Amino acid sequence: MLQSIVNLFFPKVCYACLELLQDNEDTICTNCRHDLPVTNYHFNDDKTIQKVLYGRAKIENGTALFRFEKKGLVQQLIHGLKYRGYQRIGFILGNWLGAELKTIPAYQHIDAVIPVPLHKKKLKKRGYNQVTKFAEQLACSLDAEYLDHVLIKTTNTSSQVNKIRFARWNKSNELFSIKNKEAINNKHILLVDDLITTGATLEACIEVLNEADNLKISIATIAIA
Repeated sequence: MLQSIVNLFFPKVCYACLELLQDNEDTICTNCRHDLPVTNYHFNDDKTIQKVLYGRAKIENGTALFRFEKKGLVQQLIHGLKYRGYQRIGFILGNWLGAELKTIPAYQHIDAVIPVPLHKKKLKKRGYNQVTKFAEQLACSLDAEYLDHVLIKTTNTSSQVNKIRFARWNKSNELFSIKNKEAINNKHILLVDDLITTGATLEACIEVLNEADNLKISIATIAIA
């Protein structure tokens, strides 16, 4: 009864289509869940992410939950997660992908999950890292450690959306550093981000993480552009 009254004055909407949610729906409505453009990379042993990073960074496995489409449902979800504080989106999508990855042999021996970090100034301004909930739920599903104290963002960069690929690569080795690398020596880690486009950010992270000894790296993102 109380929940019905709350919903009357503060109706819950789908974060993808912004339509009202039904009582049995959570965060994303049933219609949107069916319409979201899943990649199924991990089910099909698809090498798309490896190809994005080919010749630049070696990874064991790579997957993305969705394909990113301009003005599409995935863009709406990522924008809500990143700019509107809807962290529940990361929680839901982390559970979604995590439930799938734990059935795939290639992802069943992940030792630790590491999110791509924000610079401390951007983290203070936004109040949270949009990747955190997604990565935490992946770690939970895969029975892996969640490590957010190993990879550090050292340079506070502006949005890189409109920068050309060469410019992004040219400064990538200045963006991140590694601390407590003994925490990942001889381990297989899952490096997690919200979106992969050119792969420059993940390449920069991998270059720094490879300072650890005998490290294996796989990648998981919410979406791929």
